[in-house]
Amino acid sequence: MRRGRRGRLKLYVGFAAGVGKTCRMLEEAQALRAKGVDVVVGFVETHGRADTEARIAGLEVIPRLRVEHRGLTVEEMDLDAILRRMPEVCVIDEIPHTNLPGSKHLRRFEDVEEILDAGVHVIAALNVQHVESLVDLVRGVTGVTVRETVPDAFLRLADQIVNVDLSAEDLLERIRAGKVYPQDRVPTALGAFFTQENLAALREMALREVADTLGRAAPQHSGEAAAAAAARNVSARVLVCLSSASPRAGPMLRRAARIAGRLNTSWFAIHVETPSEAPDRIDAEAQRKLIRSVDLARELGAEVAVIRSRDPVAAVVDFARSHGVAHVIVGRSGKPAWLRTFRPTFVDRLLAEAHDLDVHVVAADLPEDAK
Repeated sequence: MRRGRRGRLKLYVGFAAGVGKTCRMLEEAQALRAKGVDVVVGFVETHGRADTEARIAGLEVIPRLRVEHRGLTVEEMDLDAILRRMPEVCVIDEIPHTNLPGSKHLRRFEDVEEILDAGVHVIAALNVQHVESLVDLVRGVTGVTVRETVPDAFLRLADQIVNVDLSAEDLLERIRAGKVYPQDRVPTALGAFFTQENLAALREMALREVADTLGRAAPQHSGEAAAAAAARNVSARVLVCLSSASPRAGPMLRRAARIAGRLNTSWFAIHVETPSEAPDRIDAEAQRKLIRSVDLARELGAEVAVIRSRDPVAAVVDFARSHGVAHVIVGRSGKPAWLRTFRPTFVDRLLAEAHDLDVHVVAADLPEDAK
């Protein structure tokens, strides 16, 4: 009976390391323990911080799994041990973490999903820069490419989201005092990622992301108002066009996910397979790029469709009109203007023929997808 009831997820979201997410989780765990709740620590990394270690005292900690990897002993969260223990509540930190090769799941957030499916409530934490659809925005602001991410759909699983906020000045003071990193790492941290400008931008992202997520999760009005809202959402869907030749599909998909999230609507990613793009006509590298794009689209929450047609513009327009799409997202063509005069591009034709759709032509200088 317990396994048939899904656990609830509470997420603490911050804009950077050191804002206090882990401490807040452990304080909640201690409060639950004091009330007689069966709570355990599934994985928390203290990074040697005395205040974090003090907050673990008295809590049951699930022993970590020790794994030999490339001649080193690495400690990982023991998913099987947590499932055998079956507590009421489990505290798990650093959920964007990539598990070692051979693990049951690639990422720790997938471990969290299995724990939730087993009926265990989870309290977890992450920083906003690890949200998949924000990767390009974070890279543009900070110059850092985040490799370990959590799909936006995971945030939508959360029953509660708490923004752990701190002013950029207070966080910088904590870093200088050695409360976030050891003193020998402080100069490097302050000279790279942890600058006043970066932290201010990340803080704004965190506030906006939490607000947007909570707004999408807010209960709808009842009766006719709810029906009208649903009708508006269905008729304002988003569509992004995938090409096997585009090296920038990742940034475009993340842009589409952000727009769909802001509109609180569903979205599609479609690839029109023309005779020249049939699987036996494109090279292996183009096929691999297309497969990666499709996987990322699904991870970001899109419904993916492949349409066979000799006319890609007609196929996109017909699909959009039959599926309640209002916004079509495409990439700007890199062809020179003089060539487009004699041979209109896909984008030129779409703008001319999709007069009843909003066509968003994104910048040609988007960074190539680094993932």
